[in-house]
Amino acid sequence: MFIDNVKLTLSSGKGGAGAVSFRTEKFVIKGGPDGGDGGRGGDIFFKVDKNSHTLSNYRGKNHMKAKNGRPGEGRKKYGKKGESLTLVVPPGTQVIDNDSGEVLLDLVEDGEVIKFLEGGKGGLGNWHFRSSTNQRPTYAQPGLAGESRNIRLELKLIADVGLVGFPNVGKSTLISIISNATPQIANYEFTTLTPKLGVVKLDDYNSFVMADIPGIIGGASDGKGLGLDFLRHIERTGFLLFMLDIANYRTLEEQYKILKNELKNFSQKLSLRGYAIALTRVDTLGEDDANKKIEDFISSLGYESNNTNNYKFDKTFKGFYQRLDERDKFDKSMPYFIAPISSISRINIEPLKYAIYEATNILKKSENEEISS
Repeated sequence: MFIDNVKLTLSSGKGGAGAVSFRTEKFVIKGGPDGGDGGRGGDIFFKVDKNSHTLSNYRGKNHMKAKNGRPGEGRKKYGKKGESLTLVVPPGTQVIDNDSGEVLLDLVEDGEVIKFLEGGKGGLGNWHFRSSTNQRPTYAQPGLAGESRNIRLELKLIADVGLVGFPNVGKSTLISIISNATPQIANYEFTTLTPKLGVVKLDDYNSFVMADIPGIIGGASDGKGLGLDFLRHIERTGFLLFMLDIANYRTLEEQYKILKNELKNFSQKLSLRGYAIALTRVDTLGEDDANKKIEDFISSLGYESNNTNNYKFDKTFKGFYQRLDERDKFDKSMPYFIAPISSISRINIEPLKYAIYEATNILKKSENEEISS
């Protein structure tokens, strides 16, 4: 079961109490205090593991605690340290203070281990309190209490490419064909109820990760449909692929504007991501009708389909590809390409994979140059 949001109360262990003890040994007169210290309480750690893909392990667990430290013993024996608790989470998990909403940790690197709460210190045994004026101390320190925090874990999937589109426009079909993902596919809206990740392999050495989220509808950023719950899963994607259904009752321009507006309302930063457009189900229309719709859509964006300064156009469904003056630059204000596709008829599916891979690589290179400068 895919779980991406859980609330927990975490508590580190309490320190063990120091011991009150006196040495009693044959032939040893007035052996004196020998109470040992209590053990430290267990800590709380977070560990990032890329083999974990959900927070379902923590579903239904309201309060999780590390073990308390053991009390000290006679003969100056230390109490055993409390066993620490390690919470294994997928990359992309945020630890949020449930009371203030503050993001406490942002866990993205595989193998990363971070101490979140420290266990309480063990109390000192009465051996520490002996003095010339108090040779028989009858008290020891209690252990200190551990820390406690009300938190919320939120998972935001990490992917190279995020699919954005209305329900039932072919996102699940596409990701099932070009990747190893196996989403549920059916001819009704909101078939996808949970995000899916898929690895798209180009060859033995090159691949990228694609994320499919439930369909977005108008008003998703205000809580309508399922979009609000899952829009956050494309916040960490470096590149967006808008999927517009050419056979939908909505025009391509209308679909595009609604999706762009919902992304902008949800996150201004997300709306500025590099992107491209795939026009799906082109095989459901005749070639002339499909090309007419595509040309009208290109014109509505302010581009010319036959202008080599913007996009080159092939009448045989080879697609529109943005021509960049400099191939190592990425203009985020316009789609990197606009490609008519059909997952069922396999129209432009292979070119689409390579175009996405090229776009993500150029985008990464461009962003790295911006950071270094």
